[in-house]
Amino acid sequence: MGLDRGPASQAFSQFVVGTTATASQLEFIDLIVQYLTENGVMDAARLYESPFTDISQQGPETLFLPCRVTKMIQVLNEIRKRAVA
Repeated sequence: MGLDRGPASQAFSQFVVGTTATASQLEFIDLIVQYLTENGVMDAARLYESPFTDISQQGPETLFLPCRVTKMIQVLNEIRKRAVA
């Protein structure tokens, strides 16, 4: 069971608010939101698999600063914890 698109988008909105996000960054975040909408939760390891690697072959580190990647993984883990609870 997936998440509603609104809450999934909101969870990752912090990655583009107040920044000049590139088209690749926006596409990457949108793929995460799409995945969460379809599946509900996402293991962070998926960030290093297709379709994410179709945008960035080495994963999110080539698109985002390391601190942003860490936060991205934290958000995915928080979503997983709420889904289990």
